[in-house]
Amino acid sequence: MRFKKRGASGKLCLRRTHIPMIRSTSWTSVQFRSTHGTNSGSSSFSIRSHTCGELRSTHVGEVVTLCGWVQYQRHGMFVILRDYSGLTQVLIPEDESRIKLKKTFCELPLESVVKVKGKVKRRPAGQENKEMPTGEIEVCAETAEVLNKSKKLPFEIKDFTKKAESLRMQYRYLDLRSSQMQYNLRLRSQIVMKIREYLTNIHGFVDVETPTLFKRTPGGAKEFLVPSREPGRFYCLPQSPQQFKQLLMVAGIDRYFQVARCYRDEGSKPDRQPEFTQVDIEMSFVNQAGIQALIEGLIQHFWPNELRSISTPFPIMTYEEAMSVFGVDKPDVRFGMQLVNISEVFSSIEVEFLRDIVHRPGGCVQAIRVPGGTRHLKNKDLESLKHLAKIHFNQTVNVVVLKDDGTWRSSIAKLLPDSAKQHLLQLTAAKPGDVLILASGLLQDVRSLLGKLRLQCVQLLEDKGMIVRDPSDFHFLWVVDFPLFLPKKEYPAELESAHHPFTAAHPEDLPLLLKEPHKVRSQHFDLVVNGCEVGGGSIRIHDASVQKFVLEKILKEDSSLLSHLLEALDSGAPPHGGIALGLDRLLSIIVGASSIRDVIAFPKSFRGHDLMSGAPDFISEDELRPYHVCVKWPVQEGKEKQELDLTKNSALDS
Repeated sequence: MRFKKRGASGKLCLRRTHIPMIRSTSWTSVQFRSTHGTNSGSSSFSIRSHTCGELRSTHVGEVVTLCGWVQYQRHGMFVILRDYSGLTQVLIPEDESRIKLKKTFCELPLESVVKVKGKVKRRPAGQENKEMPTGEIEVCAETAEVLNKSKKLPFEIKDFTKKAESLRMQYRYLDLRSSQMQYNLRLRSQIVMKIREYLTNIHGFVDVETPTLFKRTPGGAKEFLVPSREPGRFYCLPQSPQQFKQLLMVAGIDRYFQVARCYRDEGSKPDRQPEFTQVDIEMSFVNQAGIQALIEGLIQHFWPNELRSISTPFPIMTYEEAMSVFGVDKPDVRFGMQLVNISEVFSSIEVEFLRDIVHRPGGCVQAIRVPGGTRHLKNKDLESLKHLAKIHFNQTVNVVVLKDDGTWRSSIAKLLPDSAKQHLLQLTAAKPGDVLILASGLLQDVRSLLGKLRLQCVQLLEDKGMIVRDPSDFHFLWVVDFPLFLPKKEYPAELESAHHPFTAAHPEDLPLLLKEPHKVRSQHFDLVVNGCEVGGGSIRIHDASVQKFVLEKILKEDSSLLSHLLEALDSGAPPHGGIALGLDRLLSIIVGASSIRDVIAFPKSFRGHDLMSGAPDFISEDELRPYHVCVKWPVQEGKEKQELDLTKNSALDS
């Protein structure tokens, strides 16, 4: 159909025309894409035919094209080519007709990028490398194209090369070439895909993206502020999509999930980052058991096949049980050394300071037993435990060394009668060769101290070569019945949410909410594996009046900050609950990494800095002006900033 010019009436006239069919078979000016390499697989749509890690003896005789980085050169005869999938040995031809090809290989710096074409052949007998998946074959090079020469790098791309973490993060794009980092990131991708598959395709969840720019939330961790162009108004980066996922339940979405980016303005630790990822889930018309069953099935669905299988359902432990037996709310149950209450030993003895502690309201004496501790823990180790107790808890601990001959080495040994010693040994099940660590004081303080010392003891033993915790075992468990509120550290007479202010009270404790809120248990539950919390969830408050009461009367918060949520809850909100899994932390445990930074492509440093790009960076006054923000420099920092600017300007001038 074509347009025709306007007629005398001014109307646009249309005339249907036919486009003549092109019958010529000569396509001189038209090019079609080659269909080469469009099959599915790791080399689809690529200039290579295979990856470096996939060639086997079944490929002998085939002509292949490989692309990768030069990992090694050996005696001018071999080049080891590497890509994400592994290594392949490339044989450099020796005949004079290929002298140019040999020169190309021999002059290549390591980590240069090349494209090699050649025939796969079986390695000579006795020269196979059983340590390499491709160790039965080699590729006899026919052509080579240098795609990019590499300069000398700050470190070698070899897994056994030790590198400072700061150097790894400064050159993260090089560090990511290592086989371990490649494995970590690819496993992360596979697990995320299985999470989406399980939630969306099997259980009908909806993947919804929620905003990154939001407003301040009362309580919780510190939030990052983002200035706006309106004077005095700031956005906040969300700690989690908590409010949005509850609003989605009010909206009738019913089942929501998101692989969500979250932000907290707090110091980076081995298992924390200022920006991190969580698998965020919310459901309507659900109870605690339903959410737990969903997560158990999810973890089984994505659990890597190469790891030891896990069984469901996961054990359930109350918060009180965890604290009384392990001294922490995220217990590592792979080993013993459990807390034992030995207060009865000291209730009627002549050791006055211990007797007084036992009879004080809330006072107790407890102990942990380190089996075989005398053979592995030296005096300096025991002193380090005492030092930790003093520095971090301001408490004194007593150490009892039970020698092989049954005698005691301890400052309290001479204060205890034989009957008390026997009673103590009976309660703790201690034997010659063991070490006992005793702590006294208020129950909560003693539990926290011994919980920390328990973990420190096992770390000392493992540092000396003992295998106490099997790294191939994964012990998942649920911790339930947390307190709904805790006293504030700065103002113990005031209460704060143990988790967040949207958590519902335990049904049995609802009558206590009005007059004794400090005694109320919550419907919060944590998922713990090997002593690490990897998820936290709860049943939410879905009644607007209860939510407002908690905010205003118990937490003393300004409820107007959450007026949008309160209005939504008052608009027919269904009962709902959810959970968030810490994806980074869970992955680091699965791969055995010491830090979550090893499962994040571009993490921040311990201080929250990006050592590669230099973020956070300074912003000029001109750039700040549209946001009505000015920086008030402390005197010393202002001088350092001026010196830094002068240094930068001098460098630019030179």
